[in-house]
Amino acid sequence: MKIVFSRKGFDSGSGGGSSPIVDGRPISLPIPDTKGIARTTYGDLGLGELADSASRGAYDADSLCHHDPMFTDDGRCIFGQVGAAQTHLTNHGVGRGDVFVFFGRFEGEGQAAHHRIFGYLEVEQVIDLARCDDAVRAQYAALGHPHALGMHGTNDTLYVGPGRMAARASDALRLTAPGEVLSRWERPKWLRHGDLSYHDAEWRWAEPGRLIAVSRGQEFVANVGRRKAPREWLASVVEAIHFG
Repeated sequence: MKIVFSRKGFDSGSGGGSSPIVDGRPISLPIPDTKGIARTTYGDLGLGELADSASRGAYDADSLCHHDPMFTDDGRCIFGQVGAAQTHLTNHGVGRGDVFVFFGRFEGEGQAAHHRIFGYLEVEQVIDLARCDDAVRAQYAALGHPHALGMHGTNDTLYVGPGRMAARASDALRLTAPGEVLSRWERPKWLRHGDLSYHDAEWRWAEPGRLIAVSRGQEFVANVGRRKAPREWLASVVEAIHFG
């Protein structure tokens, strides 16, 4: 099994700020649409005022956004990837049975900017949008998913399966260590040097109990195989997402 730490939502480079924590709940702001493909605005998602505040006026309720990952009311998640990031997932064999753990930059309610997990997706189906039936693509286009509305690249892919967004900003979902800079994570005990793609440099693991996360990048893959400890950690994350 692979656990994929998948960076999503607003940050300093995409959107210009942090996603907010409101009434104890992390609210991930989708990144702005840059392809002219999206049909969903921040206002459509009820996020207009939050996007305006987080971007310091650069985006508002009328701005189009890349609504991805998309979480449905029936407990499903649809996530699209393309380009080099999708090639990275393919090269690491990410597919059915693997789990995306979505994280992003958040702040608010007394917490400075930090990375935290805000949702997950357990992959049941991988859809190659360049080769799938038109009816399949139309199904996801009808939901407004941006990767189904228009091709972002030749390897455009959807990952679909059970998934939810976090009900609360639980301490159990925080990655950045308390009082530390954004990229200095409190490392899960099972996560060790050699486990995580894009994090091969030894200095990132040199401090006990810490991981210095890379500053850019989207998909960080940990191939945990049948190891018990990562699965127990993942189960605790999913429980915290569901119940806070």
